[in-house]
Parts: sequence; C-alpha cells; structure tokens
Amino acid sequence: MADEKEKKVATTSKKETESKTKTSAKTAEKKTTTTKKTETKKVETKKADVKTAEKKVEDVKETVKVKKNEDNKNEELVAKATLKYARISSRKVAIVANLIRGKNVDEALAILKFTPKAGSEVLEKLLKSAIANAENNHQMAHSKLYIAEIYSNQGPTLKRIRPAAKGSAVRIRKRTSNTTIVLKERN
Repeated sequence: MADEKEKKVATTSKKETESKTKTSAKTAEKKTTTTKKTETKKVETKKADVKTAEKKVEDVKETVKVKKNEDNKNEELVAKATLKYARISSRKVAIVANLIRGKNVDEALAILKFTPKAGSEVLEKLLKSAIANAENNHQMAHSKLYIAEIYSNQGPTLKRIRPAAKGSAVRIRKRTSNTTIVLKERN
C-alpha cells in the first residue's frame, strides 16, 4: 500500500515537473519572441529616426548652399590680414593708418615707406601680408585692390614697475595693439 502511494506521488510529481518545465519553456519562448519583437521595433524606430535626421541635414545643407550662392552674388571678395599683440601702442599705429585708409594698395605702400613714424614699419608688413592673401587665397587682381578698412585696437597691456623716490614704485604700461587690414577690389 505504501509502495502504491509512493508511486502515485512520484508520478504526480513527475507530471507536475514536466508541466512546469513545459510552461516555463513556453513562457521563455514567449519572452524571447516578445523581446525580439521589441528589439526589432526599436531598431526600426531608430532607423526611421536616422532617416529623418539625414533628411533634415540634407535640407539644411541645401538652404545653406542657396544662401551662400545669394551672398556670393551680392558680396564682393574680401581679403584680410590681422596682426595681434604688436608691441606698439594702438594710438601710434592709428596715426599712420588714417593716412592710408581708402587708398590703392601701391599708393599706400609708397606712403608707408616714406612716413617717419613707428607704426609705418608694422603696417607695411601687414599690408604686404594682406596683398599676398588677396592674390593667393582669393585670386584678386593686384591692380584693383584698395584698403577698404583699417583699424587698430588696444591689446593687452604689459604692466611693469620702476623704483621711485622714498621706496615707492611707479607703474610702467607697455601697451600692445591688434591691427586689421581689409582689402577689396575696385570695380
């Protein structure tokens, strides 16, 4: 009698374990299929997002090209040269800069060559650099070039100290300047 009960319990426990394994296998299959479905949905949405982003980028590029073409039609070519942190006061450079503003390039070079001011040497080098930029980078004609803009702004000041009477100190300001020349072509 005990043996029969044990057999019944053993068979029922085997059936239960088999049914549990079957259900767990089914649930595992369901989980994997649902995860696969969600993964494929995620991938598809990411692909769609990437495609829309690519379309937006292409649209922006096209509008930028159109704007550049419009700007190029309206604007004339410009060549620049900038000298930063030159160890000369911007006031001294501005005196000479006012002499050559609006002049043709060759005339400005002649003026700078024969002007006995400290800023003329600095501006002569800078003007030659601007001319080279115009000819080599923008393919502008040397004979048509003129100085459209020239300005000299104050750069950082180097502060030094000189000893003075009764143990005091006097501040020395060594000024610097940032100078820019803009060349354009005459029509």
